[in-house]
Amino acid sequence: MPKVALVMGSKSDLPVLEGFFKVCKEFNVEYEARVLSAHRTPVEAAEFAQGAKSRGVEVICAAAGKAAHLAGAMAANTTLPVIGIPVKSSTLDGLDALLSTVQMPSGMPVATVAINGADNAALLAVQILAIKYPELADKLTAYRRAMTEKVLAADEELNKEIEK
Repeated sequence: MPKVALVMGSKSDLPVLEGFFKVCKEFNVEYEARVLSAHRTPVEAAEFAQGAKSRGVEVICAAAGKAAHLAGAMAANTTLPVIGIPVKSSTLDGLDALLSTVQMPSGMPVATVAINGADNAALLAVQILAIKYPELADKLTAYRRAMTEKVLAADEELNKEIEK
């Protein structure tokens, strides 16, 4: 079974990350989750990233607010794909987290989703895993088909409501 890791800088980020767990469950992707800080637990964060591959993790997602560099700290310590999830904080509405996640130095790539975009981070992880796991590719196709049908149904409903 494919496995992803979710690292969050603070347990207070958990409500923002619920979509991540929902998507993983929907696609039957195993996950592990940890609270680690690039700044307050740098040794533990590095050890987590360095040991991820040996635990069967294939993609790491890292969520942090403010100017925390958690995704970058993960990327610096593994060759696995890392997806950053900037978390909206009360100070700069997540812009600080977005910039610290997306502005990585050359040689240390981090894919970055929208501020509070945990569900998209999980979907991107699933897309990465789908390269290796054909059953995930099939589930993604069905997922997208269902999204299309939902939008088309809403379109049809709207047009019925606005008919004169």
